[in-house]
Amino acid sequence: MRILFSCRPAYGHLFPLVPLARAARGAGHDVVFATGPGFLGTVRELGFEAHPAGISIGEAETEARRRHGDADVVKLMITMFGDVLPRATVADLTTLLPQVRPDLVVYEQSDVGAAKAARDAGIPFVSHVIGRSMPSAILEIAAGEMAWMWDGEVPADLMLGDTVIDIWPDTVRDPEVTKVPTVLRERPAAFDLDVPMPELDSKKPLVYLTLGTVAFGAADVLRAAIDGLARLPVEVLVALGPGDPAALGEVPANVRVARFVPQAKVLRRADLVVHHSGTGTVLGTLAAALPQLVLPQGADQFVNADVLTEAGAAAKLVGPEITADAVAGAAAHLLDDPAAREVAAKAAREIAVMPEPAAVVARLTELVRGSV
Repeated sequence: MRILFSCRPAYGHLFPLVPLARAARGAGHDVVFATGPGFLGTVRELGFEAHPAGISIGEAETEARRRHGDADVVKLMITMFGDVLPRATVADLTTLLPQVRPDLVVYEQSDVGAAKAARDAGIPFVSHVIGRSMPSAILEIAAGEMAWMWDGEVPADLMLGDTVIDIWPDTVRDPEVTKVPTVLRERPAAFDLDVPMPELDSKKPLVYLTLGTVAFGAADVLRAAIDGLARLPVEVLVALGPGDPAALGEVPANVRVARFVPQAKVLRRADLVVHHSGTGTVLGTLAAALPQLVLPQGADQFVNADVLTEAGAAAKLVGPEITADAVAGAAAHLLDDPAAREVAAKAAREIAVMPEPAAVVARLTELVRGSV
């Protein structure tokens, strides 16, 4: 079977697909990616064939603002994800699909134009969760603008379609995803970039700090978190992503700064994770049964933060709450309080029994054969 994976050109949109893509390749299937031109090199470095398709979220936001000026966030988001982004993806995939001739298209949930292109070409398609789903109330508002994609044959969910791969454990599961007719559960499986593990002080508790690969530019937030955590009797490892470490200035002696780290390995060593509440870090931290302090910066990170705190798995600080004093206090409490760790351990047990990516590949093969 030949499988085309389609995603936005961003780490948080690509990385969640990689475990399934690797499992598919390991099972003997041909795997091809379609993504924005700026991320082709990243995909190819991971060992996959890659073709250009679609545009970046930043380009889509520029176009949405050109159309609507300073419209409210919901209007801009609907235009971006319901019109600008999918139309660009459809245009490129309409040309690419006859060349690649996949038997299945797997698209990350925001890249819904790939579903339109696949359906028009008569190719089975499934969505893959990368974060929280778009709330049903917003989808109702977006239905008119997205009607062109479905030509009257509206799926159960305008973004997720009728078949979805879900990577959330029950403790923090997205209720919108459960409404999709066919749901394939998949164990969230982190993978490590080929970067060295930093040398760490094995005698001290380790606090891992990251704002991911998008919000890394929030130097003031990172600086406040570093200053607060450095007061504690711990070692702090900061993963900065593509940002410039010089932007942080000098850091205390118990703080290590790197651009990228092998996150799965770091999580096995960590005692606490302080982060932006991006889905990959949320799930990796839960799988490691660790408490987390979340500092959401944008997108669905605020929803993730709410879900984690409501479940008792984390503490959160938002906006002006993020000060060195507040970070130090919250982190000290989480390091000593077993409650969040117990909730995380429960989620870790749930994750451990979810189907591995290889099992999901087998199920996808059955679904494709059943649709022929």
